[in-house]
Amino acid sequence: MKGLTDIPGIRVGHASDFDALTGCTAILFDGGAVGGIDVRGSATGSAELDVLSPLHVDAQVDAIVLAGGSAYGLEAAAGVRKFLGARGVGVKVGAHVVPIVPAAILFDLGIGKGSVHPTREMGEAAAAAAAPEAVKEGAVGAGTGATVGKLFGMAQAMKSGIGSATVAAGVVRVCSLVAVNAFGDVRDPATGKLVAGTRQGPASMELADSAEQMKLGARGEFIRHNTTLAVVATNARLTKVGTTKLAQLAALGMARTISPVNTMFDGDMVFALSKGDQEADIDMLGVMAAEAVAQAIVRAVRLAPTLGGVPGLGSRK
Repeated sequence: MKGLTDIPGIRVGHASDFDALTGCTAILFDGGAVGGIDVRGSATGSAELDVLSPLHVDAQVDAIVLAGGSAYGLEAAAGVRKFLGARGVGVKVGAHVVPIVPAAILFDLGIGKGSVHPTREMGEAAAAAAAPEAVKEGAVGAGTGATVGKLFGMAQAMKSGIGSATVAAGVVRVCSLVAVNAFGDVRDPATGKLVAGTRQGPASMELADSAEQMKLGARGEFIRHNTTLAVVATNARLTKVGTTKLAQLAALGMARTISPVNTMFDGDMVFALSKGDQEADIDMLGVMAAEAVAQAIVRAVRLAPTLGGVPGLGSRK
């Protein structure tokens, strides 16, 4: 399985700055895709989310952009828009074409060089690199500077990144790509055990269990420095109402794997896309989407290497 690109017509490209530890990810939809959104976090950063509303006149989106750099990173979407517009992709308005490109960002300024952010040029490079091959995972693209477990600050955090997964039921597929930059810890729902998150001390790899520490009175140091961004796509035919519901159901995958999740410190959101003509029950698709998101989140932390002095499981033998 290739991850999100298991859905025909979806291409994924990353642009990564491994010096500054930031980057962006462009997800392109050949011929467009029907989209929906579910926002659960309280510290979001985004652009053009309204086009995903069932009340918005635009029926499809042409790309989704995920980026680091906090609000500065939204500039990367302009590069993807420029790339698509130059190729005639977008809504035709008279003699003009306007690409529809929603975007969301995560905060990675606390690692690497916080003064360097994803740019229009980086967004254009990510779009140019977009391909239907297996999604590159780990600390790449929007996940280059991603971290988890920041209850006690970056000194006790762990490295994270991007994960991607596919869940199939016959010919129907639901695939995910998740950039995991959570305030909380990551738990493997298959075992119930914590995988990555807040460590007990700067020199320790033992996990402190953020939720338990918070119940004992610990308070978060990295306010608004977190966000998990998920994209799910299916080859089933859905309306904008259907994709909105799919995004809501997919968000349950975050709840199964991130603890705590959707906090006042996080900007968590889920994009959902329909690109295909298979017939499937929305509740079945929701079960598949939650599973795909959960798998991708676990992969994101397991594949992320140590970077910027923050330890990652991908560097452990």
